[in-house]
Amino acid sequence: MSLTFEAAPILKRLMSATTLRRDVLANNIASQNLPGYRRREVNFEEKLAEALDRGASDKELAGMSPEVVLDWETPTRADGNNVSPEEEASLMSENRIRFELYAMLLRGNNELISQAINGDR
Repeated sequence: MSLTFEAAPILKRLMSATTLRRDVLANNIASQNLPGYRRREVNFEEKLAEALDRGASDKELAGMSPEVVLDWETPTRADGNNVSPEEEASLMSENRIRFELYAMLLRGNNELISQAINGDR
């Protein structure tokens, strides 16, 4: 990663990933009684962390996007559905906290830029 790395584009992508995850989780909850439905999940933070750990370029980081995948790990009920409403609700709460954290970090990043431009201390 170069020294010109800016946090704002990554934070915006993280916020977009949480928005997508919210929609996916809501769809999982709506499909909890649909026979054969496999829950979906969004993978992004893990992919981003791996890329940062290996020193990915800014260009590679900019090209990363969230991925919606089927959950084949969670056991299914007799009807083939693997959605647990309680688990989905818990994941919704966790996702909301992530979004708020990313928004707070982005706001702080923007305030630093504003202070640098305006000469504030």
